[in-house]
Amino acid sequence: MNADLAARVLAGERRALARAVTLVESTRADHRAEAAALLETLRGHGRQALRIGLSGTPGVGKSTFIEAFGMMLVARGLSVAVLAVDPSSTRSGGSILGDKTRMERLSREPSAFIRPSPSLSHLGGVSRRTREAVALCEAAGFDVVLIETVGVGQSETMVAEMCDIFVLLLAPAGGDELQGVKRGIMEIADLILVNKADGELKSAATRTCADYAGALRLMRKRAQDPEGFPKALTVSALQDDGLDRAWEEMQALADWRKAKGHWQDRRAEQAAHWFEEEVRGGLLARLRTDREVKRRMAETGARVADGEISADAAAREMLTWLKG
Repeated sequence: MNADLAARVLAGERRALARAVTLVESTRADHRAEAAALLETLRGHGRQALRIGLSGTPGVGKSTFIEAFGMMLVARGLSVAVLAVDPSSTRSGGSILGDKTRMERLSREPSAFIRPSPSLSHLGGVSRRTREAVALCEAAGFDVVLIETVGVGQSETMVAEMCDIFVLLLAPAGGDELQGVKRGIMEIADLILVNKADGELKSAATRTCADYAGALRLMRKRAQDPEGFPKALTVSALQDDGLDRAWEEMQALADWRKAKGHWQDRRAEQAAHWFEEEVRGGLLARLRTDREVKRRMAETGARVADGEISADAAAREMLTWLKG
């Protein structure tokens, strides 16, 4: 079955791609084994998409921007996959998954594929299996993969470990957003786009863009950036203004990194990062599923709760027991 599904994904069948993404997102043990086999079959297909990560403050218009940007790319003859992550409820675990509804025009385009996924409380702004979904979209032959994160904050940086270009979308006159988004996410952004630069907000957007451009100049230059990057631009998703220039800047940055060898180096670093993440995930899964480990964890946890032992000492004791 995996060979057939892999062949259909490589042929660009959207239904097969959707089925494959569902498979890699499943937490069932048998599905995880099938997903691993499928990804291994697809490995080495030689196709590479431009992976663009997109994060932004609430209300900045991420979905509106992605639809307008995606429609522009489709008009240029490119195929676009959108992987949008919605926050999951900490109580029910459910998600609204409304991105297809918000991107009505783009969802009707034959050259576009939109897949909303639940975050399942995974930190970093993306689903734990988003990386695998990106690999599937590349195998299916998409030219551009847009990865929309849950939101923006100190933990919304995991998307940088699976994309080639990271875009931070901001709104004009949004208060002290430079403090709000924190330095960490500013340091990994390749482009800052100030959205809603139209109508009465246009002058405010221009001022905000200038403020961020000044802030970026104060930050340490990165080896993987050409002169002038990272940079801040104004865009209007509502009026399709500035989208062409934003795309040209993304292409220029990607071409420079490829020419200088930074592109492949970065992808190699990302692969190593995700190897370590999978090992960590496997160890944590063992803590949750192994009967003897669960029993030991419960007993030690009860001792910590009763004040018999400190949390640090209990953790060291548990790690020593796991080694032995």
